[in-house]
Amino acid sequence: MEAYLDNSATTQCSKRACELMVELLTQDYGNPSSLHMKGVEAERYIKEAKTKIAKTLKVTENEIVFTSGGTESNNLAILGSAMANKRAGMHLITTSIEHPSVGNPMAYLEEQGFTVTYLPVDKDGILSLDALREVVTEETILVSLMHVNNEIGAIEPIEEAIKIIKEKNPKTLIHVDAIQSYGKLRIYPKRMGIDLLSVSGHKIHGPKGSGFLYIREKTKIKPILFGGGQQKGVRSGTENVPAIAGLGEAAAEIHENFEENVEHLYRLKEVFAEGVGNLEGVAINGRSGRDSAPHIVSVSFAGVRSEVLLHDLEERGIYVSAGSACSSNTKKKVSATLENMGLKKEIAESTVRFSFSVHTSMEEINYVLSELPGILELRRKYTRH
Repeated sequence: MEAYLDNSATTQCSKRACELMVELLTQDYGNPSSLHMKGVEAERYIKEAKTKIAKTLKVTENEIVFTSGGTESNNLAILGSAMANKRAGMHLITTSIEHPSVGNPMAYLEEQGFTVTYLPVDKDGILSLDALREVVTEETILVSLMHVNNEIGAIEPIEEAIKIIKEKNPKTLIHVDAIQSYGKLRIYPKRMGIDLLSVSGHKIHGPKGSGFLYIREKTKIKPILFGGGQQKGVRSGTENVPAIAGLGEAAAEIHENFEENVEHLYRLKEVFAEGVGNLEGVAINGRSGRDSAPHIVSVSFAGVRSEVLLHDLEERGIYVSAGSACSSNTKKKVSATLENMGLKKEIAESTVRFSFSVHTSMEEINYVLSELPGILELRRKYTRH
């Protein structure tokens, strides 16, 4: 049997998205900038994708800009808005547990003379609202917060944070990294007070290399890519029409039967969390109930290094990850998220992330729970001797 529980790293592309992309790659393959009918047809697919996505967020089509994925969306939001608004101030705020595609642009901006405040989190990975209240000033031009943490599934108090920020400085822009929350939690940027929102296609059963950035109308932002002026000059480059169309289809599909899909994910999580929590020497990091994201469970297995456990599980057809897949090819470091939550190094190094999708079955969950006890007993036996 096979159990794919690494859906926070990537998801299987939906059949509907794939079929639409094949049609665009082989038949309606025109350049959307071309003036002939092939180009007009390609442009129509882009507009349809915008309409589908805008509907899920209750925003307008002209507020959607397509990108190559979550990393570019985050970079465009942070670098573009910081550079466009630096005359108003040079202070930025984020948290200590952000994805590298937020943390690294922030570090770059520090090199350019900006000041960045990194907010602490508690033992559950939840940002400190009191700390936030203290650091927002008249110089704060941007606050970037993730909605759901990619490693532990913590849901950050975005709406409460935005109220605090806007009370202290109404002009401060709010960027939300919704890469792990879009399609799992309801998100309405206008109602929530979000100015910029990042989404990645391959986290929602769309194609890799696709994503979008919601930019609230009249938000000042500078491009980070320069070229032919596509997408109103915000993001130049010939649009990847097949990927954009696939992303739009995946976005529409994941919001169909939304409540039922989320309920399915929570049922899987509850069964898995209860089963793994009963094992000896096992601890779940952060919250594991319905006050956390429905699709992520972070588990530490005392005495067993995560890399070893990953390979043992893989031999049994079970696929998981240790932390963020986006940084797994770099030199191994202790997870900044787990470190900032206060976990000891040896516990952080024995942590594995299990993540589900709407296609994950209860049979897969039960299979993993049946295999884990034997693996742990064997590994700990070797460790003791």
